[in-house]
Amino acid sequence: MPSTATPTGPTLSAWRDYDEAACALPGMSLGALVPAGPPTEQADRLWELGVRRVRFAEEIDLTAVNEPGAAAHAVQRLCLIRDLTARAVLVEWQLHLPAEPDDGWRDLSHLQPPGTLTGLADPAAALTQWRNEHYLCKCLWRQGPGFVQIRDRRWGDLRRFTADEPAYREAIDKLAYGAPPSAVPEAITADFLAERLIARTGPLLWWLPYRVNRWIQEAMAI
Repeated sequence: MPSTATPTGPTLSAWRDYDEAACALPGMSLGALVPAGPPTEQADRLWELGVRRVRFAEEIDLTAVNEPGAAAHAVQRLCLIRDLTARAVLVEWQLHLPAEPDDGWRDLSHLQPPGTLTGLADPAAALTQWRNEHYLCKCLWRQGPGFVQIRDRRWGDLRRFTADEPAYREAIDKLAYGAPPSAVPEAITADFLAERLIARTGPLLWWLPYRVNRWIQEAMAI
């Protein structure tokens, strides 16, 4: 992976351990990285490289995503945070949200909580709640034999969304790393938006749940 930034790639610092004190030891830092290759493979490549803790260099500002390039850059970073969270990698990042809706942070509350949260009416209270309520597997999806199921606990209770139509799996694939609304049938987009399973970032829609790579307990309990 190259060590210099590109205009579209998220730059991050990486370490081989979760613990901050351990990360300060010789040989634990991997320096500054720009994840390379297809977005679907970036989190796996970082994991295989030995990355267990990352820090994103730039704040993700979701109030400045009207331009397609800015939207794509923000979605790329958010999807990488999603995929690293699924790997149980410790992610340090900063987030600026629009003031409305006031509960907009909940859409992202299955991700590792950011180090700083700004833009909301009471960002300190939202960030404290995000940190206190966060755990792995909070919003995930799985592919079963002939169906897709999403299990979502971002709102405090368990909400399940199950679809056996192949078009839903195709839509998830298209939205996994951001796509324009025209890429997905309107009825499916409406279903996903109603369940808050996709987010709208500027002109792009992207898929929020992750396919978990690190179970916190037996899969049947999830």
